[in-house]
Amino acid sequence: MPDTAFNMKSYEEELKSFSWEISKKELGYKDGDLINIGWYCSDRICNMGKGEKLALIWESFKGEEKRYTFNDMRVLTNSIAVYLRKLGIKPGERVCLFMDKIPELYFGFLGGLKMGAIVQPLFSAFGSESLFTRLDDAQTTAIITQKKHLPKVRNILEQLPSLQYVIVVDDDGSKPLREKEYAFHMAQEERIEEFEIYPSKAETPSVLHYTSGTTGKPKGAQHVHYSLISQYITSKYVLDLKEDDIYWCTADPGWVTGTSYGIIGPWSNGMTQCVSEMGFMAESWYKFMERHKVTVWYSAPTAIRSLMKEGNEIVKKHDLSSLRHLASVGEPLNAEAVLWSQEVFGKMFHDTYWQTETGCIVVSNYPGMKIKPGSMGKPFPGIEATIVDLKTFLPLNKTGVVGMIALKPGWPSMIRSYWNNEVIYQGKFKNGWYLCGDRGSIDDDGYFWFVGRDDDVINTAGHLVGPFEIESALIEHPAVAESAAVGKPDPVNMEVVKAFITLKKGFEPSKDLELKIMNFVRKKLSALAMPQEVEFVETLPKTRSGKIMRRVLRAQEWGEEIGDISTLENDM
Repeated sequence: MPDTAFNMKSYEEELKSFSWEISKKELGYKDGDLINIGWYCSDRICNMGKGEKLALIWESFKGEEKRYTFNDMRVLTNSIAVYLRKLGIKPGERVCLFMDKIPELYFGFLGGLKMGAIVQPLFSAFGSESLFTRLDDAQTTAIITQKKHLPKVRNILEQLPSLQYVIVVDDDGSKPLREKEYAFHMAQEERIEEFEIYPSKAETPSVLHYTSGTTGKPKGAQHVHYSLISQYITSKYVLDLKEDDIYWCTADPGWVTGTSYGIIGPWSNGMTQCVSEMGFMAESWYKFMERHKVTVWYSAPTAIRSLMKEGNEIVKKHDLSSLRHLASVGEPLNAEAVLWSQEVFGKMFHDTYWQTETGCIVVSNYPGMKIKPGSMGKPFPGIEATIVDLKTFLPLNKTGVVGMIALKPGWPSMIRSYWNNEVIYQGKFKNGWYLCGDRGSIDDDGYFWFVGRDDDVINTAGHLVGPFEIESALIEHPAVAESAAVGKPDPVNMEVVKAFITLKKGFEPSKDLELKIMNFVRKKLSALAMPQEVEFVETLPKTRSGKIMRRVLRAQEWGEEIGDISTLENDM
């Protein structure tokens, strides 16, 4: 029988009675208390008598399985915290997590928080240059990584004087480690039963997530331990997590979804969650969910659309009757995907909207609420959201009119700053509203509808990629004179990167050169940033002051109106 007893009351009832105090009370937190995310996700659950409950079921890409209870997690995160402290890492210093989805990544996150570090998760597919940019900006003290990623770290180590500790979690001793490199084997470390948790308070920095921008370097979004208040209750209400659930969040903790809802939210709720190291493969995903009897599944529209392409027959081969709640994140979920999920799984995906900067879900479709396929849903009861005019930044108060999605500041998980970039941070606020940088509208029933980004940031497979970083890499190729990177439509990934390039004298356009340029970017940055198409052009559209007009190129790709081009250097 379908479960109709949701954690969240009806949306209308919740709007009348909701307060963040509900979350504080359930967590046993009072204003002014110590609050450490690492402790709340492990020790607190054990203190509640759930120490022997499974916290993590992990599978490697080879099929190896490991299981950890909350007590295992409590002890192992203590061991990591002690190890970091003994190395000489101090509270407030940045500890980067640069690993695939292995247990050490998840426990390293909590262990770093327990000893007071600011944890800095980074996507393990990043190349040396992307890694350098983020470590240099954060002045990172330590990085925890794997042998397979060690060459990328070694390539840039001499340029990073602040990086004093390179901790390798799977060193087998076959080759000697170098200066500043340390072997750490979680399973062999002393199991530390008691650890004095760092006495963090509400505003103590916790997680530093890097997000891409239109211009300049990626920005470090600084979160604090108080974010737990939002992440706990949104996990409980939006994802409807319950005591006996088996939860699977497919996101990598290198991105904010993988930490807010792949670590903090579920474990602060005492949930058992599954993690798979494997990448996307439809058959393997279905087998994984069938094998572990997954009940709540939080995934990305790109993956959902890829599953759609595989067809309906493959779904019928597997017993997925355990699934009771589905949710999506990272980019707009098209209506066709919502209707497809109803057809094949017997339930609709609930789209959720939020950002690295918000730290938690802010607009969503909720269990028990009518879903309008293609809509973002309605604001979370503790969040005040609206659509503001693009020029005045005042609420439009009109249905169906496109403006910018904006939130009233003050929810617990809102970032407190961009790392060493207060000017850009303050620029996110206008007339008392936080500007999300996305355009949308509201319909007569109060549902929000996503229209598009308000800047040039490219959303590819749910990951935001900054054009500036791509263009900077392109310019380093010996054949490239100038470049512009924009997003172009893609049926699966929503957008992919397309590069427009002018060549230096002596180079001629060719398919071979196109492939070489693509791979050049992939190695320097990541596969996500690699252009899927290169178009060689004679000139790029520029303003009379010399600024490349990406919006003109983007409009051409999307079949949109180009708009005012009176400022172009050469009118089209």
